[in-house]
Amino acid sequence: MKLTIFSVCSLILLQSFVSPFGIQSIINFISGSKDILFGVVQNAGSFLPTPSEIFGNTKNLIAGLPFEYVSSSINSVCSTLMSSNSVISKITPEVDSMYFQLMTACSKYSIPLLEPEGLLKLKAFNVTKKTVILVTGWRTTVSNSQTIEELSKAYNCRGDVNFLALDAASYVDTLFSWAALNTAEIGEHMGENLVRLAKLVPLENIHLIGHSLGAHICGVAGRTFNKLTSKLIPRITALDPAKPCFNEGESLSGLMRGDAEFIDVIHTNAGVLGKKDATGDVDFYPDGMVSLPTGCLSVVCAHDRAWMYYVETVYPGNEYNFMAKRCTSMKRLRRNKCGDEAEPMGYAATSNLKGTYILEVKGKSPFGMNGNETLEDQHVWCGTCLYAGIV
Repeated sequence: MKLTIFSVCSLILLQSFVSPFGIQSIINFISGSKDILFGVVQNAGSFLPTPSEIFGNTKNLIAGLPFEYVSSSINSVCSTLMSSNSVISKITPEVDSMYFQLMTACSKYSIPLLEPEGLLKLKAFNVTKKTVILVTGWRTTVSNSQTIEELSKAYNCRGDVNFLALDAASYVDTLFSWAALNTAEIGEHMGENLVRLAKLVPLENIHLIGHSLGAHICGVAGRTFNKLTSKLIPRITALDPAKPCFNEGESLSGLMRGDAEFIDVIHTNAGVLGKKDATGDVDFYPDGMVSLPTGCLSVVCAHDRAWMYYVETVYPGNEYNFMAKRCTSMKRLRRNKCGDEAEPMGYAATSNLKGTYILEVKGKSPFGMNGNETLEDQHVWCGTCLYAGIV
């Protein structure tokens, strides 16, 4: 294993900024860095900080190193560790303990990932409807996720889909390097069982949505599905796909063009927790290629904005809240030097779109420039069990 002195020093600097234990932490980390440098420790990946350690104390980062420098340093070290095969996940995914959860306005039903046929036994599952499968990322479970709850509520408000969430939290709720390793295996298992699901529902009705690490799981799932069937999943929507450890052409490539017929990506924490490079057929950059969109003062807020924007577009009447133009920068957009045709970001994104699209957003909900506060108020109860009981 080869690590540059620069990379090790970067890690030491990172640890000093993010750790609450100050100088002693630096001393301990220097000792660990020696092990990494000389390849003594087989599980060198354990020296990589977790995302919470890296980005949990935003004030320290603002006072110290720029966001993108921190993230790029971590990404560089992670790539080196991955290519050296010195990182071994301490928590191996057990596919037989993973579940799809079908979520309706009033109920939740768990179906083993290995038994998608079980969906047909549920009255709540309608084979004629579109099937949306959400895969979230680090530190998320189906029983404790605002992302899942909000997106489920929005889709249940529409009432025309089967909304499923994949619970993979036990295998991505760990050190980021280990979680990253597990995304490939989880994605392969998911892809294998999408083959079985596609025999139950029309393939054209399947839509995968992934946030953060979940976006890469969806990419691997789509790639695996294609390998096994020579067909493509119609659409993958990637919500701020995770940056650290995922680099095209390396051991962990993550989501790539060609993993689905159409891939739309929303970047909201570009270059930090989320990837900055275009990774889809169409890549949307709210507020341009920035790490902190309007209204966010932390990278966690920015990373979450991707799914918040998408959720807003799912509600009926909000499909065109976020209109973007093919462009290269916010500066050009504000000077009216971009394309003439504005296209919707999110739910209504059209599959013929290609390239980079830029748009402006607001700092609070409704975030879309075409958002309507009155309509938003009407959506408060839509998609909830109380609403389902009334109608």
